[in-house]
Amino acid sequence: MKTGVYFCRCGGIVSDRIDGDVLAKRLQARPDVAYVKAVELSCSDEGRAFISEDLKAERPDRVVILACSPREHEHTFRDVLAVAGMNPFLGQLVNIREQVAWVTQDRDQATDKAVHLAQAAIERVKHHQPLQTEHIDVSTDVLIVGAGPAGLKAALAVAEAGRKAIVVERDAIVGGMPMRYEEIYPQMECGPCLLEPFIAEALHGPHAERIELMLQSEVVALKGSFGNFVATVRSQPRYVKLDVCVGCTECVPACPVSYPSAEQFGMAERKAIDFVFFGGMPNAPYIDPQRCTRLAAGDGCNACVDACPVPGAIDFGAGVRSVERQVGAIVLAVGGSLYDVAELPALGHGQVPGVVTSIEMERMLSSNGPSGGVPRMAGGEAPGEVGIVHCVGSLDERHRDYCSGICCMGAFKINQIVAHKLPGARVTHYYKTLAVSGKEEGRLYRKAACAEGTELLRFDDIDDIAVTRGDDGRPVVSLSGAKRAHDLVVLMPAMVPSASVRSLSKVLDVPIDRDGWFEEMHGRVGATASKIRGIYMAGTCHGPMDLGQAMTQGMAAAGAVLAALVPGRQLELEAVHAEVDAETCTACYTCIGVCPYKAITGFAGRKAQVDAALCTGCGTCVATCPTGSMHGRHFNDEQIFAEIEGALS
Repeated sequence: MKTGVYFCRCGGIVSDRIDGDVLAKRLQARPDVAYVKAVELSCSDEGRAFISEDLKAERPDRVVILACSPREHEHTFRDVLAVAGMNPFLGQLVNIREQVAWVTQDRDQATDKAVHLAQAAIERVKHHQPLQTEHIDVSTDVLIVGAGPAGLKAALAVAEAGRKAIVVERDAIVGGMPMRYEEIYPQMECGPCLLEPFIAEALHGPHAERIELMLQSEVVALKGSFGNFVATVRSQPRYVKLDVCVGCTECVPACPVSYPSAEQFGMAERKAIDFVFFGGMPNAPYIDPQRCTRLAAGDGCNACVDACPVPGAIDFGAGVRSVERQVGAIVLAVGGSLYDVAELPALGHGQVPGVVTSIEMERMLSSNGPSGGVPRMAGGEAPGEVGIVHCVGSLDERHRDYCSGICCMGAFKINQIVAHKLPGARVTHYYKTLAVSGKEEGRLYRKAACAEGTELLRFDDIDDIAVTRGDDGRPVVSLSGAKRAHDLVVLMPAMVPSASVRSLSKVLDVPIDRDGWFEEMHGRVGATASKIRGIYMAGTCHGPMDLGQAMTQGMAAAGAVLAALVPGRQLELEAVHAEVDAETCTACYTCIGVCPYKAITGFAGRKAQVDAALCTGCGTCVATCPTGSMHGRHFNDEQIFAEIEGALS
């Protein structure tokens, strides 16, 4: 068996450190090497053409190419072999750029290292088999997890392109957090009004038939890989039929059960059957099964049914439903959350009356909130002195060391709304640093900061601030010994990942970063792609951002999906995948438990089976199999041991 070796000079990047003549001389001394030829830039058009034509002329049995990273160019040189009429898997690419030339300063040492890596490849490639690739049809449907701004934008883009979008949302309404905001910075536009056109399009527009909306639902299982994912979605019952209910609200006052509303942060009550809030879409209530006495205690209460003017709108017989959906790609858009201010007890939240978080203040400022759009003190009076504490949990290694980038603008937005709704009120900002970026944001900052009655006070560390209850019951902010009483103190917490990020990470095997966000392929050049092929992300599930950025990312993620999954185009299966030796398999199913792609099946004592359409050749099952019955195509023991022996020779 004769092997042809090609040495890429890489435009001098490699040949400056590795002596090509010495390398060729040492390799050609081997009886199994037919020839060693240098190529100036093997990945260029000229370099690929030279290797391809040379292979046609030389006709070696195996090929070793000494060049750069297989991640970048393994597919490139496999194509070169295919053009030359050779099986692409009869070649081996060796990375002598990153692994040798870039990291080894001494020329003799670099050359010697390159020789040993080449020998490893020469020994390994002898055992390569001429694998064949297969092609399968793919699903062009897209699963979108989250119906906030980013998710809705992605769903509409997918539907407008003629594809089907399955949107899974944990909430009972769509729109995400901006639906809770009366105004959105920097133009102070109504949040629900901004999103209403997108929501209307998704629910009733010309492309709505291609959008399957699954509310009060979550993805609980996933198997497969890019092009052929199978997702299991579990939906909780709403107990109100969306296609029958007319949203008249007659059922709400009839319900005898009231309790503090989590949506209004305990500042108002809701009924066991109620709307999330008025203006939320779909415009229909839902029943809380934990609070409804008929569902929780079986007392036979029928008050809502009796009050409902539309027969059949309320369905107490509904139950939990699990369905499977086959999709080609997934877009994660589950949004973010806010840092738990209980981690900073000195700021008084939950202990000092009048201390609220930014989202609680948003609800107080919303016309569909607990106070009708005007913030109130405990006694019902409108506040005249408002303090806003920035950087609560941000820029602090003890909490979150990053800047969320949106809290400052949220604070100045609150400043503007207070000035509009409470003329004469004074606003004091306590800030560590200010983040005001964007072509419009600066105007809002200047308008708020320069307004009469607004004052900015800087602190160095959040520990310099304490909020206590004054003698008159009002919150008092202490900063470096100076004290100032306020009627209301608003804390601006850092943006953090939502609980859904961690739970979905476990279900989908999508990695998260050190701060708990979904981890991107690359923060600058691959921000909407996850580490798992076919799973994309958009919005605040992978970092803090504002509404505009989130919607832009939703469109970007949809574009990536539409470009990758083209109707009629087939997906090439991995020729490198696992295989089972049925004669030695004991059906212990250890492999099933460790496979991240759910590509292995087996039941009732039958031998394990690998679905080549789902397997990506990661090798986890091969390493785990206690009987050695799992084999990795193109990465079997014979090839790996030969490679090791070659490197040590």
